[in-house]
Amino acid sequence: MKKIFVLCLAGALLMTGCNNKQKEEQLQQAQALAEASREELAGAVADRDSLLSLVNDISSSMEQIKQLENILTVQGGNETPGQRQQIRADIAAIQSTLVERRKQLEDLETRLRNTNLNNANLQKTITSLHSQIEQQTTEISTLRASLDEAKTRIGTLDAAVDSLNTTVTNVTAQRDSTEQAATNLANELNTCYYAIGTKHELKENKILESGFLRKTKIMEGDFDQAFFTRADKRTLTAIDLNSKKAEVLTNQPEGSYRIADVNGHKVLQITDPATFWSLSNYLVIKVD
Repeated sequence: MKKIFVLCLAGALLMTGCNNKQKEEQLQQAQALAEASREELAGAVADRDSLLSLVNDISSSMEQIKQLENILTVQGGNETPGQRQQIRADIAAIQSTLVERRKQLEDLETRLRNTNLNNANLQKTITSLHSQIEQQTTEISTLRASLDEAKTRIGTLDAAVDSLNTTVTNVTAQRDSTEQAATNLANELNTCYYAIGTKHELKENKILESGFLRKTKIMEGDFDQAFFTRADKRTLTAIDLNSKKAEVLTNQPEGSYRIADVNGHKVLQITDPATFWSLSNYLVIKVD
């Protein structure tokens, strides 16, 4: 009888030990499950926060794109080379950022789909972000196309300006050449020559020819051109003859000049230049 009691007691103790071990295992499983739930919750919350941060980042990209659009609209294709280079760099940076954010959004969407935090509101946010990224991608592509179009237009305008500059240069050169030719012609038409000398000097230079019983002739033969002084009809108004006596031998019209006494010597004063030179561009004056 005593032996049977001992066996029963041992069985009871054994059952108690088994129950305690089972409870301990259940407790450990519960703790592990709770820990896993906390980690999953923390990860899901982190993913949610990342999603909200991505919302702000995408909104910021939209503002950057709007700023670039405003710049291109205000400039109207008149950007400086430095400004165009900066805009092109900004567009490239935004494009690269959009690619990265699209990947981030896809990763977040996958992770949130496998958590208890995934709900209709989050899915709506994700769908909206996908739409915004696609819209921004389209707009940035449009901006790049606008910038390239402006570059092409500027290149065409530069070519046109260069062509106009060449035309203006040619026209200016032609005008200058024409003006110079006109000036040369005017100078030539207004060039006059005068010679002052004694009768002997005039004969010696074959400007005056006369002889016994012959009429005096002026510049009929091969006279010496170097003996004459070159002058401009427009500015020649008086010639100091440095002589007490003087006579005009060429056929300058009377009334177009006078020979006056100035400080004891003769001075030829041209009173009507147009009439004075109307018959000849040469003037010969004999002095004594």
